[in-house]
Amino acid sequence: MSDPKDLNRPISVLDACNRRRALGVLGVGGLSLALSTTPASAFWFGRKKEATLDYSRLPAEWVRRQGGNLQSYANYIAKLGLKHVTPMQLIEAHAKRRGSVWNSLPPKSMWRNMAPTLKALDRVAASVGHPVKEVVSAYRSPSYNARCAGAKRGSWHQANVALDVKFPVRASSVASVARSLRSRGHFRGGVGRYYSFTHIDTRGQNVDW
Repeated sequence: MSDPKDLNRPISVLDACNRRRALGVLGVGGLSLALSTTPASAFWFGRKKEATLDYSRLPAEWVRRQGGNLQSYANYIAKLGLKHVTPMQLIEAHAKRRGSVWNSLPPKSMWRNMAPTLKALDRVAASVGHPVKEVVSAYRSPSYNARCAGAKRGSWHQANVALDVKFPVRASSVASVARSLRSRGHFRGGVGRYYSFTHIDTRGQNVDW
């Protein structure tokens, strides 16, 4: 029977006492079991999560040009919780040069623009049954876009809402899946089918090519 004095203790104190009693009963083995069944995300204890970047896969000059934004951008993408495309794949799509013109990461004010498109892509990948093989193109700076053959002056890549992606299946199949998901209301935007890759964007208006 509980000690009547306990009724006058703050709830937090009672809870702490109960936890100590439980740990005493469970012992080390029970505590290990409890930890093994708890999601890893619960044990960050307030520490900032950081995406892991393989800088050896990126041009050194391009990395230098991005400054401190590179890790911050990778962390932002990691926090979206994508399952079928990695922050590294997205970053590699930006680390390109046409002639003397380097592409760049999107301005920080545009980072959020890409989230709906990435989530749509993640859903497409789940439906296709394969993770993304390569992000061919994502954000394009205006100067870099002007150097891309066939790129339109008003390309949605410049607004950071468009992706060109490859899967280990035919691009026509990926486009078909994307359009099916779009017809069910999962996103609104463009789906373009090319020979070796698929374009997906979330411009807010449905278009096909």
